[in-house]
Amino acid sequence: MATKNYLIFDFGASNGRASVAGFDGNKFDFDIVHRFENIPVNAAGTLYWDFLRLFGDLKTGIVAAGKKYSQLQSMAIDTWGVDFGIIDKNGKLISNPIHYRDEKRNSVSEEVFNIVSREEFFELTGCALVSYYSIFNLYSLKMQESPEYLNAGKLLMMPDLFNYFLTGIAVNEYTDAHTTLMCSPFSQEWEHKIIDKLGFPRDIFCKIIQPGTEIGSLDKNVCRELEIGPLKVIAPASHDTPSAIAGMPVPDKSKNRVFMSIGTWGVNIVEMDSPLIKKDILDAGFANEAGAEGKMLLFKNFTGMWIIQQCRNHWLKNKKDISWDDIMYLAKNAQSGGALINVDDSSFVLSQHNMPEVICNFCKKTGQKVPEGIGEIARVVYEGFALKIKHDILNLEKITGMEFEAINIVGGGTKDELFCQWASDATGLEVFAGPTETASIGNLIMQLKAAGEIKNLSEGRQLSLNSSKIKQYSPEDAAYWDSQYTKYLDIL
Repeated sequence: MATKNYLIFDFGASNGRASVAGFDGNKFDFDIVHRFENIPVNAAGTLYWDFLRLFGDLKTGIVAAGKKYSQLQSMAIDTWGVDFGIIDKNGKLISNPIHYRDEKRNSVSEEVFNIVSREEFFELTGCALVSYYSIFNLYSLKMQESPEYLNAGKLLMMPDLFNYFLTGIAVNEYTDAHTTLMCSPFSQEWEHKIIDKLGFPRDIFCKIIQPGTEIGSLDKNVCRELEIGPLKVIAPASHDTPSAIAGMPVPDKSKNRVFMSIGTWGVNIVEMDSPLIKKDILDAGFANEAGAEGKMLLFKNFTGMWIIQQCRNHWLKNKKDISWDDIMYLAKNAQSGGALINVDDSSFVLSQHNMPEVICNFCKKTGQKVPEGIGEIARVVYEGFALKIKHDILNLEKITGMEFEAINIVGGGTKDELFCQWASDATGLEVFAGPTETASIGNLIMQLKAAGEIKNLSEGRQLSLNSSKIKQYSPEDAAYWDSQYTKYLDIL
């Protein structure tokens, strides 16, 4: 068949890209036509996403794709989860969306849990009970009697907000709606028991649609401004994590495997056919997240490359010209067997001016040797990642009764060979790493499904396998990592 072109936007928490996928019926390839940074803005004590700048980059990407490719079949947008914007009753954006790392929105979770208990939240939604989910932001806006809340017409998650300003159609896509902590994984609709208890108006929540649904076409005014013809807009799994899982190439379907996405955040995932709601899951910090085609993703987040990113930012500010490869080399060759960190400690989640100092303070506070220099500090972080992954996978085996044989890792962190090798070493499992941009692949798969080019997710994953380069890592040095894991449990 002749190659057909699909436009993909993948907005990450630190950068984004517009890609055109060329699909020939058996495989696809990507051409990145526009890259851009996603830099939040701190204003008057609130951390915001710069939505209008991002929307400008979205339009720039559409123009770039339209100039290079004469015919585009459709486009779709995925973004990070949990964040939203509010439009008023006239369809105007009231304020820039608030960032999930904003301090105020992360300070009200206990007030919310006094109204709806943790146990009830988990029974109704299966979700993770973490302070940056959308519900806490909305409750914070309500308590502040903010203009956004008082004048709310519709609440739109980030991808829904982009789609609204492209098409004029206000809907909520299911996988992203589930990150609000106000959506049922059973009915796949809004959970009014929670919404009503917290006193939120029902009418601000839009119709929920599924991945692979056509939302509409570019508004004629957008087409005229961008000098582009009509273009269909499709809803993928618009939360980037389930989009990445949808795009996973699976080399051997007979093996029980853990899916992992690693970037600014890390997440360990087992794909299930239905939500798993048990007290021991809640106690162990795991939760359910909505996936494509009704799948549920049993998962646990961990603080990912954010820690190393923050360290490198500090080292660069101090005029040390250090590359990612330099950091990997120094970490690998630093003295082993030193201090360990729990990467999920709250001190590592927030933005820090001096992350290396925060790491050293954690080691000092926990009675360990304080690392010195870039190599030792980086090694502490990398070992913390590997041992965290081992800990989560052992818990997943206990919770699910499954025995895992492999890990599929995707996301930007697959470029980091030390991370991948030590994940294999610490867990004793084969690691299959790559490709990097599976959120974009998952996005494409849902566009192909909407177009009738494929029937289901399984066919899409086979296309991903046909089109991807995967690197395999085998475990080494089990004795060392078993010893380190014993020390790690003491730190926890």
